[in-house]
Amino acid sequence: MEKQAIKEIISQTTISSYSDELIQKVFEMISEGVMITNPKKKIINVNPAFEFVTGYKREEVIGHSPAVLQSGLHHSEFYKNMWDELHAKGEWKGEIWNRRKTGDIYPEWLSIMEVRNKQGEVTNYCGVFSDLSEQKDVEDELEKRVLTDSLTGVSNRFAFTERMGVLLESSSTRSYQHAVLFLDLDRFKQVNDTLGHAVGDHLLVEVTKRVQSLLKNKDILARYGGDEFVITLTNIHHPREAVHLAETIIHLIEQPFVFDEQDLYVSTSIGISIYPHDGDDAEVLLSKADKAMYYAKQNGSGQLSFYFDELQTDKKRVLLLDNELRKAIENDSFELHYQPKVSVETGAIIGVEALVRWHNEKLGFVSPGEFIPYAEDTGLIIPVSECIINRACQDCLKLEAQNVKNISIALNISSIHFHQSNFIESIRQILERNNCPARHFEIELTERTVMNSEKDTIRKLVLLKQMGFRLSIDDFGTGYSSLSYLVQFPLDYLKIDSSFIQHICSLNDKQAVVDAIIQMAHRLHMKVIAEGVEQRDQVQLLRKMGCDMIQGYYYSKPLPLNEYIEFLEFWELEQLEGK
Repeated sequence: MEKQAIKEIISQTTISSYSDELIQKVFEMISEGVMITNPKKKIINVNPAFEFVTGYKREEVIGHSPAVLQSGLHHSEFYKNMWDELHAKGEWKGEIWNRRKTGDIYPEWLSIMEVRNKQGEVTNYCGVFSDLSEQKDVEDELEKRVLTDSLTGVSNRFAFTERMGVLLESSSTRSYQHAVLFLDLDRFKQVNDTLGHAVGDHLLVEVTKRVQSLLKNKDILARYGGDEFVITLTNIHHPREAVHLAETIIHLIEQPFVFDEQDLYVSTSIGISIYPHDGDDAEVLLSKADKAMYYAKQNGSGQLSFYFDELQTDKKRVLLLDNELRKAIENDSFELHYQPKVSVETGAIIGVEALVRWHNEKLGFVSPGEFIPYAEDTGLIIPVSECIINRACQDCLKLEAQNVKNISIALNISSIHFHQSNFIESIRQILERNNCPARHFEIELTERTVMNSEKDTIRKLVLLKQMGFRLSIDDFGTGYSSLSYLVQFPLDYLKIDSSFIQHICSLNDKQAVVDAIIQMAHRLHMKVIAEGVEQRDQVQLLRKMGCDMIQGYYYSKPLPLNEYIEFLEFWELEQLEGK
């Protein structure tokens, strides 16, 4: 409202040139709060808007000082400067925090002016104010949205960069060390693709809570994007502190997450860079921690790695890997090696596991531990898997041509591929194209694969059985506590993970687990395959426990098809001579 209009209203509290009714109506219509004092700064009038904003009734403040509204947030110097300016200029404007009758502190925009008579004497002071609470809430919300990840509530990428800039600037003149940890959830895309984005979002929120529980207020946590998180561990004394935190996070993330009474399992890979050793700029530190994370991921899920200079070449290698992998898919450049599975009872080779190998002109031998996880992350695992199945069919026909009979070829199927809607049809087409019956093959699935989307999993497993495939669970015992699926699913084999076999002769708990798995599987009419067997003592112990099949370097490493055929001939001769 205009300053002159306010002055008119104030003057009419003592000079009655206008009707009292008109003055009262105008006073009541003003949306801003109005407070009028006498020269001694005692309140003589307030309007309804004042009552609404402050919570005080008119009769409660008349005769009192405006100090009744003071919040206590401003020092006496603030009020001294305010009144000095008011006396010097005749008015003061500014933001001030006051207190409502309820005790709530709120911000307001306040204008105070002097009202003088014709003789120039101060007759009144008038304060006009607007409540800024709603505006402040909007501003705070906007700032929060700009700086906060809307899903998890932690800082976003922009806020992290801003906070890192401030941190590094303040650290430049001191001998501080900080660690930047770059986290990426292993196979999070698989959760989204198989269970849906709602489950994926729930998982990200729960991961955030777990990580937050390990951090101090001075540390910085941000969701960097997708399933990536970054942490700055501030003012560390030794890099081992970063290792300890990373190992704790990895262990905590590996614990099951519960969603709709179903356990979800994920892991995380972590890369670490150190300030100032690896750089004095936030972007550089993040980039190097990112490279270290990818290196850790290549070495298997649930790993950590520090940045080291040789990783500078990794970016070029990833681009080359992507290009060459796509060419390999197009040209069907993969080959399979076969590792025999030996019957404990008869000593005969009754099956093989097909293991993919890739030799590339530019990259040389590329480990499956490098290109398979990359293919899963990029979605290329589906055409890679189809190439593998196609090659297995071709090799199966070659074995038949060599008069090799009754050998079951086990195929590892990626969870991402298995959960595709056209998975069954794509396998059927490959078999028909090669005129190769399903009875020659065994489908190996991990526990993690079959535990997701149980109804769809049961449907697909039943269809695979009807087609003639044998079915097995790979890496059994490595994570899931629920065994209900063993009863629900039409499984033929359980494959005990090599981590149990490795110490079976030296650790009683490993031995007990293996023995329990074998007994349980037999009661459920399933046979047991022990993989990773390398020692004679392991073979003898597994025989005593009643294990059905053994696979591992004790008998043979994975062999190219031609070498496997030669090995098979040699093995059969050995068996005949032994009888």
